[in-house]
Amino acid sequence: MLSRVLDETDLHCADGRRLHVYDWSPDTAGAADAEDRLAVFWHHGTPNLGAPPEPLFAVAERLGIRWIGYDRPGYGASTPLPGRDLASAAGDVAAVANALGIGRFAVMGHSGGANHALACGALLADRVLGVVCASGLAPMAADGLDWFAGMHPSGESELRAAAAGRAALEHCLATDEFDPEVFTPADHAALGADWSWLAAIAGQALRGGLGGMVDDDLAYVAPWGFDPSRVAAPLLVLHGGEDRMVPVAHGEWLARQSGATEFWPRPADGHISVLNSAAAALEWLRAASKG
Repeated sequence: MLSRVLDETDLHCADGRRLHVYDWSPDTAGAADAEDRLAVFWHHGTPNLGAPPEPLFAVAERLGIRWIGYDRPGYGASTPLPGRDLASAAGDVAAVANALGIGRFAVMGHSGGANHALACGALLADRVLGVVCASGLAPMAADGLDWFAGMHPSGESELRAAAAGRAALEHCLATDEFDPEVFTPADHAALGADWSWLAAIAGQALRGGLGGMVDDDLAYVAPWGFDPSRVAAPLLVLHGGEDRMVPVAHGEWLARQSGATEFWPRPADGHISVLNSAAAALEWLRAASKG
């Protein structure tokens, strides 16, 4: 069994901000092995941190994946960037890739991270080799989509508050209690098994306050700053049919508008349990990125 190496560093950006960066790869010997690795940027959900997904380390090791992640502005050790839009992720990823000497790479995101991954696919078309978008939202102004239909009331309340502005959202997040019914039984089962890691990381993210979560939610309901149809690399849209946080109609809309190479609906899955297909999605991404 190969050993695994996770490095954490702070990148000081040209605008004075700090991004906390994670770099994980199998500790293999030999330049040939290193050159054959695929760098994959992991885009975390809301609220979360940028640590690469431990439940996918084994498959990543087998596939020769180098995971790169970073805490989005306002989370963990990364400097806040109030007013950021989804498109800003492309600039941050480019800065991290440049600092690490990575030319081309793939991107993968879950939940709100899926939308940040899409931004990279659309705005860094000359560098992104493949995209996985799992459980992602469609734009709030998506043509022909009843955006809130099928959302659990607590999630709908949060996003409606975001649409009303920062003060309304901050009040909502500070006063509303988490409703476990936002997750399906399959979600709770996943959180009790391999994906318990996700809940632990979310708890760590919230210890630093709600700032990152507020900026995320405001970005989801504002203009994104990019057109998802501009994603040129192979794109996989993965979505659970029972998702109560981001209804599957959002994934269907994204797949149509972006011209997704593949759409994987998972009828029995919810927002979290769909990640039980993430290992297969990573295998797809590795193959698709080879062209």
